[in-house]
Amino acid sequence: MEQQLRLWLQQQFELSNDYASWAAITGVIVLILAIAVILHLTLHKGLLPYIERRTGGAQRPWGALITRTRLFNRFAFLIQGIVFNIQALIWLGRGSAAQEILTTGAQAWCLLFGMLLLFSVMDILQNLSRHTPSLSRLPLRGVMQSLKLIIAVLFSILIISLLIGKSPLILLSGLGAMTAVLMLVFKDPIMGLVAGIQLSVNDMLNVGDWLEMPKYGADGAVTDIGLTTVKVQNWDNTITTIPTYALISDSFKNWQGMTASGGRRIKRSMNLDTTSIRFLTDEEISRLRQSNLIAGYIDAKLQEIAEYNAQEPGDTLLNQRRLTNIGTFRAYAEAYIKASPHIHKKMTTMVRQLAPTPDGLPVEIYAFTNVTAWISYEQIQSDIFDHLFAILPQFWLRVHQTPTGFDMRGIAAHFARECESERRAGL
Repeated sequence: MEQQLRLWLQQQFELSNDYASWAAITGVIVLILAIAVILHLTLHKGLLPYIERRTGGAQRPWGALITRTRLFNRFAFLIQGIVFNIQALIWLGRGSAAQEILTTGAQAWCLLFGMLLLFSVMDILQNLSRHTPSLSRLPLRGVMQSLKLIIAVLFSILIISLLIGKSPLILLSGLGAMTAVLMLVFKDPIMGLVAGIQLSVNDMLNVGDWLEMPKYGADGAVTDIGLTTVKVQNWDNTITTIPTYALISDSFKNWQGMTASGGRRIKRSMNLDTTSIRFLTDEEISRLRQSNLIAGYIDAKLQEIAEYNAQEPGDTLLNQRRLTNIGTFRAYAEAYIKASPHIHKKMTTMVRQLAPTPDGLPVEIYAFTNVTAWISYEQIQSDIFDHLFAILPQFWLRVHQTPTGFDMRGIAAHFARECESERRAGL
């Protein structure tokens, strides 16, 4: 078209070849730009708003997702670049400087928006994966960020090679000499990429897991796993960020196994006063036998003790066995916990003694609730210990408690009264 327009200008206006060529090129460029502007207005002012209206709304969440990721917008820019490049190839003279400049710019434009279009597709896939049960828990965001980084580097090399007119292989070979610099600049992304792959492949951490990492002050739910950082929303609603590679190099605790198992552990002790531990009398045994929880235990234990004592000569305590109040209390506590509807029946349940300490004899409750929610778990645990602390006097046991200031004042007041009574009696 450029040549036909140049010849027409020479014939109609009798222009020189240079002026006619300049005018023809200018006219063709103006026409190309005019068509590009018309196409832009048609796509961005007419077609795209219509598509957004048709695909929007609450009944079409995928349409809103496409709009939010600017997929159609970037696709429209890509079409504009392709049309612009085709016009430059058709209407400008082959091998001319104008054609080379316009086609190079159009091809760089196409590469740029092709890369952005690919990013939009990846964002859509990432958002859709959140609604897929098998993929929603995988740290795909870090993987997508890594892929975006690699794609951005490759497309940048292609664009630069296009602008300078050199082969991309030349730039790639030159990157070998810059490997040390690139490793230093992209150290965190590279380490984060490796860590993200290991976390995903080994299923070590997923979005929504309960993470505990005291070194970084993290104790809460994982909200995001990125290329370089992992975000944790703590239970006080603060946000802690952890380097992704730290999850591989350092240790952390993932409570997701507890949540998936359906049982949350109770492991708490109550310290008993060792001076309250003793044998039970026959009258006390008869009283405790009235409990439905331990009546069978007491009968079986008494029979076992009777058979043992029948084989031992003498009737002293040194040669015979008898029921103790602490042993009977342990049996009661275990039966009470197993009877609770809130205790997981398929997991370990026991009541055991720990080593005595200056604070008394610890009796540990070890069981699992059948719920894992924090508030419900704490309520169940508190209800169990409320009952066990209140029932202790029925077994003639006492809780160990270090004397407080109130106890000291009571002791001092008692001695003061005793001294006053002795002084008056001496008078």
